[in-house]
Amino acid sequence: MKPRVLVVDDELGVRKALQRGLRAEGMDVVTTADGPSALKLAGTGAFDVVLLDIMLPGLSGYRVLQQLRADGVRTPVLLVSAKDGEIDQADGFDLGADGYVVKPFSFVVLVAQLKAVLRRVSPDGSRGVVRVGELRVDRATKSVRWADEPVPLSPREFALLEVLVGRAGTVVTKDELLRAVWGDEQAATRNVVEVYVGYVRRKLDAVGAGAVVRTVRGHGYLASDPQLDEVLTAG
Repeated sequence: MKPRVLVVDDELGVRKALQRGLRAEGMDVVTTADGPSALKLAGTGAFDVVLLDIMLPGLSGYRVLQQLRADGVRTPVLLVSAKDGEIDQADGFDLGADGYVVKPFSFVVLVAQLKAVLRRVSPDGSRGVVRVGELRVDRATKSVRWADEPVPLSPREFALLEVLVGRAGTVVTKDELLRAVWGDEQAATRNVVEVYVGYVRRKLDAVGAGAVVRTVRGHGYLASDPQLDEVLTAG
């Protein structure tokens, strides 16, 4: 699964350059330009790390970070600023920052810092708990939860959802699901995939998470965070 990075900077050129560079490093990147939208997006919990500029319109990066931590959002945050004073950095760490990047910065060093933060979140690199919004798929315990509600799935249903959530934001075709979940089983067909997607959806519906898995007609299935989709559409 690609690490999901939220880049927050009011300079269009910086956003485009970071989006292009980080995608080339195998990361899934969403960008935004102001404090209020950063707070909404980061507050969904859909990102693995946030690269947050301090000087933003509407709400400073400090205020965004402070509110995220007050709301219980533990997503790692790297603050970005042209200020390199010890007091400025100390203020950021006091508010709950996980790192501090000084402009102008080396892209190579920035990527190294992002990867270091991601390793701390998942030290073995296995990304054992995969999350899409409030849906948490724990690969180690083979369990699924929506918010605080458990979602009981059969082993096959879990395997299917694991593939979709592991590729969140990307359309997964029926053939891809067939190979990943059923392998070389001769009795398995595309219709079986449809049936099991239906099983999974009904169980997600039962806890209010039915919108996480959507059908993309003519292509396959897509797992995404409905709350994040709503924020991006509104923006």
